[in-house]
Amino acid sequence: MAGIRQKLCIRKVLLGTFLIVSLPVFISCSGMDPRDVDVELEKTAPEVKITTYSVSLADLGRMSEVFSTGIVRVQCSDIADNTGTSMTTGGEIQKNITEIMKSTLNSMGGNVVFIEYDPSFIQNQMATGYSNFEEKAIPDVVITGGITEFDRGLTGTDTGLDVQATGSFSGVPKWAPSNEVGLNVGETSKTSKSRITLDFNMKDFKTLAGVPKMTTTNSMEVNKALKQKELGITFFGPTFGLKGAMKKVQGRHEAVRLLVQLSMIQMVGKYLAVPYWRLLGDGVVPDQIVVDSVTANYYKLSPAFRIALAQQWLYIYGYDVGLTGSIDSRTQAALSKFDPKFPAGTQEISEKTFVDLYINMPFDAAAVGRRTALNNMIDQAVAQQQTPAPAAVQTAAAAPAANHAPQAQQAAPAAQAAAPAAAKTNAATTYKSTGFGRKLNDSEW
Repeated sequence: MAGIRQKLCIRKVLLGTFLIVSLPVFISCSGMDPRDVDVELEKTAPEVKITTYSVSLADLGRMSEVFSTGIVRVQCSDIADNTGTSMTTGGEIQKNITEIMKSTLNSMGGNVVFIEYDPSFIQNQMATGYSNFEEKAIPDVVITGGITEFDRGLTGTDTGLDVQATGSFSGVPKWAPSNEVGLNVGETSKTSKSRITLDFNMKDFKTLAGVPKMTTTNSMEVNKALKQKELGITFFGPTFGLKGAMKKVQGRHEAVRLLVQLSMIQMVGKYLAVPYWRLLGDGVVPDQIVVDSVTANYYKLSPAFRIALAQQWLYIYGYDVGLTGSIDSRTQAALSKFDPKFPAGTQEISEKTFVDLYINMPFDAAAVGRRTALNNMIDQAVAQQQTPAPAAVQTAAAAPAANHAPQAQQAAPAAQAAAPAAAKTNAATTYKSTGFGRKLNDSEW
């Protein structure tokens, strides 16, 4: 018996020695040495920041040109987090979003001119003698606002799944620690929702009074989710398992940027009274403030001016019409194509037709070209200090953009002869659309 025990001890020593000697060799050959751990770091190249509203911002600038809104100079005040959450949460949202406002307003282009508010920069430039106020542009309006709400953990869910199954088997070898086999499957998930709100208002730069109804309040919900999965197998004692977890947080900073861009599209679009909602996707309800502004101005215009504006818009649609101030045969044909229900023989533009023409006007590159050609034709008549005669403008307006200037010049003598002396007024005040977004004086109307 003692001999057997001695042999077993020798075998154990030999086995242990073999394991000690062979383990480093095995680890080295299999690449399982913990000291050689490494991780691959994903590398990404810089890219241009493009959001859902990047194209819409540029389209709003182009829309301002097509709708001939006139230049509007916009300045923004310091825009910051008014909730204090950026400090208490360690920067979960931005402390100051003025730079986002600047890039948003400056990206519109067209008739929207951004003017930065930076007193220290101006003072430093004046101190060095580089600059003064002689050639500085003065803002028309100033936009104020900030982050007014950040409600965290508005709602939250916590769900889970846990399945366990075990079984015992007979005839298991004695060396096995256990005769049980088991399976364990688990899954848990957690979600939470927060809300960010931004408020903006518009002020008149000269009076510092708020521009009526020029305000926006937009909210966006941001989500956070955590999901974990576990799989465990017990096989006669030893347990093997896999475990994974994934956590995703919707970008708070990106959400703030989106809210700023949306708010500025709304704010500037309302002020210029253009159908900006067409830039925000299908199913967006028209802004009643803009529709009411166009309707109110319809009743301020004379019947002839209503028709002249409608003829401008029809020309931008691509119809062959002139600015006659009356519904002639070509205008009647164009209106019938635009609205098959338009009554034949009428000499008036209804409120509905006037509004529909305006808010559905195209603003693609071709429309920009037609607007440019139309403005150039009118400017040619203004240069002659005459109200363009119907026949002259009709001929010029129907001409292609590349040939409109010579025809307008040839038409000037006819305009001069046809217009009576009492009608020698500025053509821009009679025929040129100045937009509906600003408070226009009597001479402009």
